[in-house]
Parts: sequence; C-alpha cells; structure tokens
Amino acid sequence: MATKSAPATTALPVTLADVEAARARIGDAVVRTPTLISRTLSDLTGATVYLKFENLQFTAAYKERGALNTLLQLPADTSGVIAASAGNHAQGLAYHATRLGIPSTIVMPKNTPIVKITQTEGHGATVILEGETFDVAYAHARKLEAEQGLTFVHPFDDARIIAGQGTTALEMFEDVPDLDMLVIPIGGGGLISGCATVAKAQPRPVQVIGVEAELYPSMYNRINHTEMPCGGDTLAEGIAVKEPGGITAKIVEALVDDIVLVSERRLEEAVSLFLQIEKTVVEGAGAAGLAALLSEPERFKGKKVGTILCGGNIDTRLLANVLLRDLARSGRLARLRIQLKDQPGALYNVARIFHEMGVNIIEVYHQRVFTTLPAKGLITEIECETRDRKHLDRLIVALRRAQYEVSQAELA
Repeated sequence: MATKSAPATTALPVTLADVEAARARIGDAVVRTPTLISRTLSDLTGATVYLKFENLQFTAAYKERGALNTLLQLPADTSGVIAASAGNHAQGLAYHATRLGIPSTIVMPKNTPIVKITQTEGHGATVILEGETFDVAYAHARKLEAEQGLTFVHPFDDARIIAGQGTTALEMFEDVPDLDMLVIPIGGGGLISGCATVAKAQPRPVQVIGVEAELYPSMYNRINHTEMPCGGDTLAEGIAVKEPGGITAKIVEALVDDIVLVSERRLEEAVSLFLQIEKTVVEGAGAAGLAALLSEPERFKGKKVGTILCGGNIDTRLLANVLLRDLARSGRLARLRIQLKDQPGALYNVARIFHEMGVNIIEVYHQRVFTTLPAKGLITEIECETRDRKHLDRLIVALRRAQYEVSQAELA
C-alpha cells in the first residue's frame, strides 16, 4: 500500500502551522498525556505498539483540545456557546467554557444516559433534552443559536476543532519520532484530520490508517463512493456518525492512506485487553485502533504503530458486560445445558463431576415445566467458571462419558 504525502498544490483547510498555533494557544490547560509502548500488545499483534493515553484527560477524552482551541479564538463579547452532543464533546466544551467564564448550553437527545447528562451539568453546562435522535437535537441547537445569539461549536467540522485535535499527534511524534504509522478512530473525522496533518508533515513517510465500526462506515462510504448501510447498536458510540464532515472528508481524502472497518467482537476484545493488560479503562471508540490491529495483523506486522486511546467514558454496566462476554468467549465462563432424569440425586451426581474436574459452579437453573422433554425429564443449565478453554473441554468430555447430553450456550 502506497503512502500518501501532503498535496503540494491543493491547499487544505488546516496546516501544520495551525496545529502548532493551537498547541501554543491551549498550553498546559490540557493534560500532556503520555505515549507509552505496550510490550504485551506488541507481542500479541506483531507490531510495535505505542499508546497515547488521551483517556487521562480531565474529562477522559481528547475532545478538550479542539473545544479549548475554539473557545480561545472567540470574540471577547461572546454571550455563550452551544453544541449538540451526547458524548465527549459536550463534556470537553462545558468544562473549558466554564473555566473561561463562558456560559455553555448543550442540547442532548432525550434518551441520553443519565450519567452523561449529570457529568455535563457537573462541568457547568445548561443541558437541554430535545428529540429522540442526534439529528433532532442538532436542529434544535441551531435554532437556539439563532434565537439567543449563541455561538455554535461543531464537534468536528471546524478548522479550529481539527487543529486542536491535531495537537495529540504533535505530542506523539515528540515522544516517538520514528513512528511508521498512526491508526486513528474516525467518527466525524476531526481527530484523524488533525493527526494526519501532523503525520504528513514529518520528515519521514508516515502512513495514516483510519478505523470505523463496521456498523457505521460513513467516512469509508464517502471516500470510496460506496453505499454500505450506517446504523445499529455499536459499542463504539463515540464514532457512530452517519454523516462525516465536509471539511474533514476533504482532509481525509487527501491525507489518509486507508480506512479499516472493525467488527463489534473485535471492539469488545480490544476494550477487554486494555483493562486486562494495560489496566486502563477505554470506551469502544478509544479501543478501535487496537481492534484494527487485531483484525488485520498482517497489515501492521513489523511496523512501529501509534494509536490513540481517545476516550475512557464507558458505562460501568456495559463495561462489566463486555468483560464477562470476553471471559465466556475465552472459555473461562460457560453456561452448559444438561439433560437429566427427574429423580433423587440427579443434580448431585452432575455437581459431583464438576467438583471432580475442579470447576466452580456459579449459578444453577433447573427447568421442569418449560421444556420439550417428556414429563419425567428436566433440563438444568449450569453457569460455571473454568481455568481456560481446555479445562472447559475436559469438563464437557467428562459429562458426556457419564452419559449426559450436554450443549453449550454460544456468544455471537
């Protein structure tokens, strides 16, 4: 795959000078997060993997950079700012607007999780709930902008936002000048546009690979002139954007070498690996770069790759589900469906096999009525904990040797 270089003649909306000016402007008002090698993930993927920990920002996401860069360029008489967002842009804008003494209003869909509403309000914003979708919330925000004389701050399609987000890559190349490749999540395209601007200005060739969830290939469609559907419940809601920006699409088309689409399963695996290996909480969008490395290892093998943990705002219950599903896929948790005879000692005899095999029983579901078995038959479902997949396989073999019919509940 050839590496694109910065166009020599066509002027792009954001330049390296813009990004450097943004870095000077925002100064130390954002955290200069570390870029650290992950030796375990490097061994796992075959690449040399460097992680930029943007989940360590105060609001746990890189969005602060672009929001602050924009706020600092507003006229002194700005009466207030407004945005439509149910995620990290809302919190980054609210936090820095309040810090600078600028009133902020955030319009969110009515179905926004309460934790995001309270976090945004906690940063000093006035939150307005409008509509069931982002599009309705966005339209209402633009209406209030006109009615109340507020300044609308777009989450990605603004040169000031893009330049601010690009400061992430400036820091990465200062820490690791010889990176071969950046692997960057794409939602609306603000982060990758800023980072690609920096990458293509480096004195050595750097490939820039974008990552989108398979369910939301909006930028992929725009660049490749395809019409894959966009929609569905993705773990990476931070990059679940149906329409990318016009400014960002222009930059991505000029500077980004390729876009990888990743499955929900890979996103779940990546979130789980970050917690297990790096001991860090990353939301689905923030794990997209690692998901790409896991999906297409040959593309990245032997390369020095930098990726950004762009956010750490994930619902705790969702995180628990992701971790449990990962344990189930690895064989460490399982639900076995076992057919028994309805007679004294039947359950005891099964439990004894679990004991002999050193398997911990977590839950037992005993079903006599709602089953297709004869009246004297019953089904028991046992959730259990094993050491690994081989241990689980040995348990199933032992149960079948004892003449039990056994099946396992599988995950998608």
